[in-house]
Amino acid sequence: MKAIKKCTMGILAFVLMFSLAACGGNNNAGNAGGNGGSNSGGNDSGSSKDRVVIEYWHTYSDAEEKVLNDEIKPLFEEQNPGIELKLTRMPYEGLEQQVIAGVAGDAAPDLMRMDIVWVPKFADMGALTDVSKLDGFEEIKNNVFEGPMQTNFYNGGYYGVPVNTNTKVGIYSKALLEKAGLSEPPATMEELAAASGKLVEQGHLGGIGIGGAYSWGYLPYFWSLGGTMTNEDYSQVDGYLNSPESIKALEQIVEWNKQGLVSPTILGGEPGGWDGMKSDEYLMIDDGPWFYSILMNEEGDFKPLEDTVRGLIPAGDGGSRSVIGGEDLVIFANSKHPEEAWTFMKWMLSEEPQKIMSKTGLIPANKTAANDPAFLEIPFVAEYVEQLKTALPRTPIAKWGDMEGIVNLAFEKALRGEASAEDALQEATELVQSVLEN
Repeated sequence: MKAIKKCTMGILAFVLMFSLAACGGNNNAGNAGGNGGSNSGGNDSGSSKDRVVIEYWHTYSDAEEKVLNDEIKPLFEEQNPGIELKLTRMPYEGLEQQVIAGVAGDAAPDLMRMDIVWVPKFADMGALTDVSKLDGFEEIKNNVFEGPMQTNFYNGGYYGVPVNTNTKVGIYSKALLEKAGLSEPPATMEELAAASGKLVEQGHLGGIGIGGAYSWGYLPYFWSLGGTMTNEDYSQVDGYLNSPESIKALEQIVEWNKQGLVSPTILGGEPGGWDGMKSDEYLMIDDGPWFYSILMNEEGDFKPLEDTVRGLIPAGDGGSRSVIGGEDLVIFANSKHPEEAWTFMKWMLSEEPQKIMSKTGLIPANKTAANDPAFLEIPFVAEYVEQLKTALPRTPIAKWGDMEGIVNLAFEKALRGEASAEDALQEATELVQSVLEN
């Protein structure tokens, strides 16, 4: 039993199609995840004495759980007759503490579908298996999107694999796009700012739809404008968060806000992103595919597929960047059946089961499954799959929660004029570095 270290809370909101998993702040749709679940063993008809039973904790929605029980479980057991898969659906509320207690009491399951921002924390606790040391890992790594894979990186190893993923793209009001004189979404940040300026002159609200001064909201713009949070292995903040490129990126966002080019949502103003899009008050917001899967099923005059246009996050000095959401599949270090758990993990990341789960609207982490023509026939997913090629993870470190709070405050100070971008990021860098070193 490995020692448990301190860990902090993460958040999860997941809904797509019936309920598409998403990680990050979404102040429009609310938290449709965490539906209080009952524990379910799926199609468990009793295991024979010579079968190894592995337990899998998950937080899938009703529709996703049905596919898991009715299709994934029987197919896996048919192809791996020596292993029985016990499926346990967990309510999200209080789940992190329950997992900590399970690890401490040697009662954790073999596997878990885990919030991506939890993985580094539990890896730091010594609670997870470094799967990068296991046979077959490199094949999985090569077959999945790079950004989602990086959410499992910690201290030189990988402590899970992305079982499903998502990101955000730009969503534009078709009517306001035409008013700005454009026939398609802006390709660059300069074009986006120019279009927003034209609309502001016509009396519209800011057209750059940054959802808030929190990482899920501002990171696509900060990164695309050339900002960085850390070095490539996430071990160094000084020289990155406070670099000239990062300062310039934040200064640009602050200047846009001063000019009224950013929607009031950046500092918690109204209308909210979805309401502003429905009423043609905002040129653009960014959001995940749940924007379409939810609103397509609502009654009313707004027709998301007809009234909006999708595009990649406009490119700046840092390219076109967005933020990664989704869930990772992990093996607990105290698993009684690590070999069988790894067998399931490798199987679950293969093309067939990834395609099966994509029927619920979940975006596969497996690149081949994500680019399957049948999946891409869903009318709004192609842009998300394309954006995943350049999307980045929120910093996969054990103390991400602490770092996020510090950087969020720095952004808000700069936006409110309480500090210059340079001073705000320098102060944040010193505070984050201190947290990481202690």
